[in-house]
Amino acid sequence: MHAEPTPLPLRGLYVLADTSLVKPAKLAAATAAAIEGGAKLVQYRDKSGDNVRRWRDANRLLRLCRDAGIGLIVNDDVDLAAALGADGVHLGRDDAVPAVAKTQLPHGAIIGVSCYDSLARAEHAQAAGATYVAFGSFFPSTTKPNAARAPIGLLVAARKRLLVPIVAIGGINANNGGELIHVGADFLAVAAAVIAAGDISAAARRIAALFNP
Repeated sequence: MHAEPTPLPLRGLYVLADTSLVKPAKLAAATAAAIEGGAKLVQYRDKSGDNVRRWRDANRLLRLCRDAGIGLIVNDDVDLAAALGADGVHLGRDDAVPAVAKTQLPHGAIIGVSCYDSLARAEHAQAAGATYVAFGSFFPSTTKPNAARAPIGLLVAARKRLLVPIVAIGGINANNGGELIHVGADFLAVAAAVIAAGDISAAARRIAALFNP
């Protein structure tokens, strides 16, 4: 029997454990270092299509997150999230809608939705049952260099119109993340600036510290 989903924290560093940035063999160690540095939520992202490896790696990360008392979100794949008993799923433009994901996941599972630069999409996602919405890319991103750019003012508008937590993503690091928090981001979703850093724990710690200036 799967454990009850870990609730979404109020705010903090959201680390994307992306296998395009770190070799799968080092993914667990990199994620553990990010958690040690202060990550409050982890997302497993792997676009390889290697289902055997994805199951193995996601299961390993889930155990790490369970031990640390934080949630593990699976990117894009509702079936994998449900089979693992992960804490939730993150949905993009071409993925399942929140209402469908809810039917496959346990009560209380976290359902995040990418909203890019669209407040209307975020409002629709909130109405459909999303647990959080994500906007970005706010800065040039090495992970998704062709991603739509979102203006920082979008966070100001979103904070006035939305009730669900707001995630900012895209090119975020310790030097630019503070302004996003200041104008309304509850979470900073970070990939390369943490998981691909030379000292992952230190990189995570610097960004996590932005939430407690």
